[in-house]
Order: sequence, then structure tokens, then C-alpha cells
Amino acid sequence: MAHRPLDPDALGDHVDRLYRAAWALCGRREDAEDLVQDTYARVLAKPRLLRSEDDLAYLLRALRNTHVSRVRAAARRPAERPLDEREAADPREAADPAVVLVARELFAVIAALPAGQRDVLVAVDVAGLSYREAGRALRVKEATVTTRLHRARRAVVEQLREPVLQRAGA
Repeated sequence: MAHRPLDPDALGDHVDRLYRAAWALCGRREDAEDLVQDTYARVLAKPRLLRSEDDLAYLLRALRNTHVSRVRAAARRPAERPLDEREAADPREAADPAVVLVARELFAVIAALPAGQRDVLVAVDVAGLSYREAGRALRVKEATVTTRLHRARRAVVEQLREPVLQRAGA
């Protein structure tokens, strides 16, 4: 299988998709920004040779591996107290608070999924990979992607439905 170098100049094309994927993995916007930055720092630290896969699949795998490493490292450290949401308000979010609220709730639900389901949902629904590309990026069979994605979507719908039914008094 032929190898080709990763083009550092083309990595900026994937920032938005990686950010959305990171937000879904982490569940918090601030952590997602840090995760994307850490991923790019790792990838750009030394020249990388890729197999025939595309850059985005490689970056998603690097993002996921960086996330796993960060979670493991955080488990070894004392717990931190998160900032109050009012203290960390982002002026870009002031435009439509309802959209921001829905996005935060959705990404928190995605982040709480089991790792296999979360990774597939992030790759396909958030980053926009095909089932085949997601399978290659996650190193699982395409049929596994299909099964995990179905279960993940069903879990997200059920988790989001519960608060809505509770608010409606049903």
C-alpha cells in the first residue's frame, strides 16, 4: 500500500468538522476547542505518512485518540470545578439562545453515549463521513458502523425525548 505525506497546508480545511466532532466527543464547547488544538499540535509535531485514506479520516482518528488520552490523564488528576455558565458566556452565542441551548443539550447527550456508539455518531452525523469512511477511520467493519449508528441515534432520541415529555407534563 502506497504512503503519502500529510499536507499541513490542507489541515485548515477540516477545522469546522473536527470541532463539531470534538464537541460531540467532549460535550462542552470549551473542551472541544482545546481538543482540536491539542490534536493539531500532535499531528503537526512531526511529518506524517498516510496510507490511501483521506486526511479527514486520519484527523478524526487522531482526534479520538487524543480525546482518549486526555480522558485517561484527567482520571489520574483531582477533579476540577467547572465554571458557572454565566461566568463563561461566549458573546458569539448571544444571537439565538434557544439554538445554543439545544446544541448544548444535544452535544451533552452525544458525549454521554458509550464510546463505540459515540465515535460512530460523531464520525457520520457530526463530521459527515460516509459509513465506509467512518469504518476506515475507526477501524471497524461497515456493518458495525451501521449497527452502532442505529443504536446511538435511538439512544439520543430517547434521551432528548425524556426532558421534553417531562416539561410537557406527560
